[in-house]
Amino acid sequence: MKDIDLYNKRVLIRVDFNVPIHNKIILSDSRIQASIPTIQYALNKNAKVILMSHLGRPKEGQYDATLCMKPIVEYLKKIFYKNKIHYSDHIKPVTIQSGELLILENVRFNIGEKNNDDKLSKQYANLCDIFVMDAFGSAHRKEASTYGVGMFSKIACAGLLLSAEIKALTHALKNPKRPMISIVGGAKISTKFKLLNTLSKISDTVIVGGGIANTFLAIDYNIGRSLYEPKFIPLAKKIRDQNNILIPIDSRVGTEFSKNSPAFVKQPSQIHNHEEIMDIGDASIENMSQIIKQAKTILWNGPMGVFEFPNFSVGTRALAKNIACSQSFCIAGGGETINVIHMFNIKNKISYISTGGGAFLEFVEGKKLPAIQMLEYMNK
Repeated sequence: MKDIDLYNKRVLIRVDFNVPIHNKIILSDSRIQASIPTIQYALNKNAKVILMSHLGRPKEGQYDATLCMKPIVEYLKKIFYKNKIHYSDHIKPVTIQSGELLILENVRFNIGEKNNDDKLSKQYANLCDIFVMDAFGSAHRKEASTYGVGMFSKIACAGLLLSAEIKALTHALKNPKRPMISIVGGAKISTKFKLLNTLSKISDTVIVGGGIANTFLAIDYNIGRSLYEPKFIPLAKKIRDQNNILIPIDSRVGTEFSKNSPAFVKQPSQIHNHEEIMDIGDASIENMSQIIKQAKTILWNGPMGVFEFPNFSVGTRALAKNIACSQSFCIAGGGETINVIHMFNIKNKISYISTGGGAFLEFVEGKKLPAIQMLEYMNK
């Protein structure tokens, strides 16, 4: 984006404004805030700026008032109060002046968005002289507003946020300072099996938590009613036996999945059939904390347990605080990870927080994201 003359040009920016909204109130503005530098840069260059984003999962072709862009338009009016802001519910060319903003309606209202329809892609491209892809969180989707539009635009380039995401992730993955550790939590090993495979090859240690850790524990132990995936035990065993995987040596267990359930710290061999693991135990926290303190690079994706329940947030909180106090380069990504960061107020202590969920995982897994493929093709 910085290599292109934007002056007086119609600049269409694909942003990621997919934020939680309830009763027209934005509950988290982190993704919008992450897009501001790119928007401001284009305005400073006296461009005619057009923004488009998806929001939620509406039925394609149908307007849904609860998923319209109006709350975001009102939010942006407060930030860009010096600039005239327009709001359009169609994708026909609209005349705006240099230094003005036009926000388009939710792209997922448009028929053909999800299947990357050529007709819709050309309509988007006709709106602009320059297309800027800046929605890293949607870069893994081959859709009309993330991929097709770029293929039909005169000029397509990366925005500041997308460039920063790629730079930070590449820095963490290609030539990390060592020791490098990866922390992988969450509910299902099936959704992160490829991620674990990739990270185990480049990390000195992979720390696992949540339901993922439970599947590793289930290799050798009866873990009661704990969440795990029996079908993936053989694959988990293969990863464990071939790599340095740090598995919890004790756990916080409860007798029901409830925030009111008392927590008991137990070793895996002590867990009864009516109990379920919902957090890591104190000895595991100590082991993992020592590894984190020695790390020079940390890649963090996922909590250690049911951090939403106070009795079972101990492990996630401890690791979050240790990561925050670490002198390492830490990159964190994924929706639950970002929730943890905000819950424990450590945002300013993390080197880089990725705005992507699925895109973050796929990039780390080594997949080529469609939006990046498109930009490389258009800039050969």
